[in-house]
Amino acid sequence: MKKWTVLPCILLLACSCTSTMAAAQSSSPIPAGTALMVKLETTLATFSNKAGDPFQARLTQAVVVNGKTVIPAGTMVEGRVTKVDEPRRISGKPTIGILPEGLILPTGERLFLDATLVDTNMGGGTDVNQEGEFKGSGHDRRDQIETGGGAAGGMLIGGLIGGPPGIVIGGVVGAGSTGVHWLSKHRSATLPAGTELTFELNRPLALTTAVASAGQ
Repeated sequence: MKKWTVLPCILLLACSCTSTMAAAQSSSPIPAGTALMVKLETTLATFSNKAGDPFQARLTQAVVVNGKTVIPAGTMVEGRVTKVDEPRRISGKPTIGILPEGLILPTGERLFLDATLVDTNMGGGTDVNQEGEFKGSGHDRRDQIETGGGAAGGMLIGGLIGGPPGIVIGGVVGAGSTGVHWLSKHRSATLPAGTELTFELNRPLALTTAVASAGQ
């Protein structure tokens, strides 16, 4: 009699455990294309960083799916620098490539993150290309002043020496010498700590019910 009593209990417990495990894996994933708004906690710069350097950021806005918060604001994002390029030519743009690799939830759980940088709040001639790389400004107001100053200086000296023809020649020489100066300059790009970044999920991010519950 006891054997017949124990067996249904064992079967009931097994069914209950299976049901619980299934429920834990049944939470709806965060769809691909979802934006993750973060604030950078690590300063990144072409003159001080190299490929492989780590960075950290935190979500500034909770991720909400079907009206429920599944990843709370403040969640840590970790990643690494993938590319650093600091060209000498004035026409080139300095580049920082960054790759977010993981989320660290308030519960301590870590999730693999497959996402791409799509935007920043930097402005000022900077942009993000299709590969998710941050492009710094190619030139700034100081370059324009140096260009004008070099040409004007050459024209003044040329005019004093050779009259009107000297002005033209002097302007060309002055601008040319400034161009040589530009070619020798490094152009840097910087993402200071506090910069707001937008990452976009490349594929759905699966969450367990336990993780989703922690975000509510």
